Amino acid sequence: MKRRLAPLLASLALVAAADPAAAATLPHVVIILVDDMGYGDPGCFNPASRIPTPNIDRIASEGLRFTDAHAPGALCHPSRYGLLTGRYPFRTDVGQWPRQAVIEPDRMTVASLLRSRGYRTAMVGKWHLGFDERGYDQPLVGGPVDRGFDTFFGIRASTDIPPYFYIRNNRAVEPPTAAIAASRSEGWSPIQGAFWRAGGIAPGLHLADVLPRFTDEAVTLIRDHGPKRSEQPLFLYLAFPAPHTPWLPGPGFAGRSGAGLYGDFTMMVDAMIGRVLQALEDARMQENTLLVFTSDNGPVWYPEDAQRLGHDSSGGWRGMKADAWEAGHRMPFIVRWPGQVKTGTTTRQTVCFTDLFATLAAVTGAELPEDAAPDSFNFLPVLRGEQPESKPIRGPVVIPSGNGTMTIRSGPWKYIDGLGSGGFTKPARIAPEPGGPSGQLYNLETDPGETNNRFAAEPAIVARLRTELERIRSATRTRP
Repeated sequence: MKRRLAPLLASLALVAAADPAAAATLPHVVIILVDDMGYGDPGCFNPASRIPTPNIDRIASEGLRFTDAHAPGALCHPSRYGLLTGRYPFRTDVGQWPRQAVIEPDRMTVASLLRSRGYRTAMVGKWHLGFDERGYDQPLVGGPVDRGFDTFFGIRASTDIPPYFYIRNNRAVEPPTAAIAASRSEGWSPIQGAFWRAGGIAPGLHLADVLPRFTDEAVTLIRDHGPKRSEQPLFLYLAFPAPHTPWLPGPGFAGRSGAGLYGDFTMMVDAMIGRVLQALEDARMQENTLLVFTSDNGPVWYPEDAQRLGHDSSGGWRGMKADAWEAGHRMPFIVRWPGQVKTGTTTRQTVCFTDLFATLAAVTGAELPEDAAPDSFNFLPVLRGEQPESKPIRGPVVIPSGNGTMTIRSGPWKYIDGLGSGGFTKPARIAPEPGGPSGQLYNLETDPGETNNRFAAEPAIVARLRTELERIRSATRTRP
């Protein structure tokens, strides 16, 4: 019990120690997390992209672009758990999200950390980390407002997973008492296009309105905060549920990209990001805002899509969403922080979403309790250009695929503890042949496409990475 209470007591101690005057000097923090956008979609990561993304490209031109950043899981909910807790998602049961809260009640989150430093903490968008559900006419316990956020406006999960309804703080704005039939699009796979599942929906809610509605909410929140709370820093976690399915581009975007329905919807996402950037300017908050842009996992984009449309959503990496291969978890990742981060720069440092926790603690001068953010490494020296590119900022990264296949990345070497993609690319699993390799080993420096399995040729490296993977899995933390 004492161990479980330690993070909560430490958080309360930080709250008690918060200095309003000091808080006024801290930067605003905005994290924009998009959904299922591939490394190859933004033009700043893929000059051959057929999707115009001027606003994401602008963030890159004004900030630092990471070319080796990884989601802590290759699916939506594991990735979000790691981002908010600084803890690898394989350390808990993230699969309980449909009926139970995934983040433990006594676990410190990025939101509770920043609130303890005097921040106003707000979340808008897709939660996907569960509530302790007892009916949608009852309070939804265990969600954002119980895990460090002052306010929340959003949805329970993706806009293709029913029931569909808006949540304000911990109550349904209107319960999902109506019904909606399933939908899919001709010319795409069953999980692409205007795809959603049948189920309950709140009367009057239209899935095509969700993305602009969340943008309206975020813009209003920023513009209200600027003049009214100039002495208090803002933390906004804006979790857009797009370009995840259903792909529902508005009238101004349909048919405008070179990548079909998906490209059109991704253009719309970029335009919504532009509205958020404009709101920061209008509120005179831009110059004192640390802005992070990234995506939660890889795209749902098959090789035949790339061939048919001439657009590589995976940006040259192998695979797609849920896969252990790079496209499943290597993400576009940009940090803009005027006066602190050099504009138009790039880093090859390997980082993970879990590292945002320790980095924001360093930015705000917070000392992390021992039990908080156990897999988070501070990359503030990278942001400030103080870390040599040749010196890693963190230890190995461990990532579960969609079916639980484990990956460990250490330097140029990547070990996958099974055969097959581990995710959506078929085959997901391959049984080892007698005397053949039982896993995969790639040198990403010489073989970024993961085409040459070195498992049999490098037994010493396989043994070392297997041992390191097991050590990390059995430990409770990796943060020093």
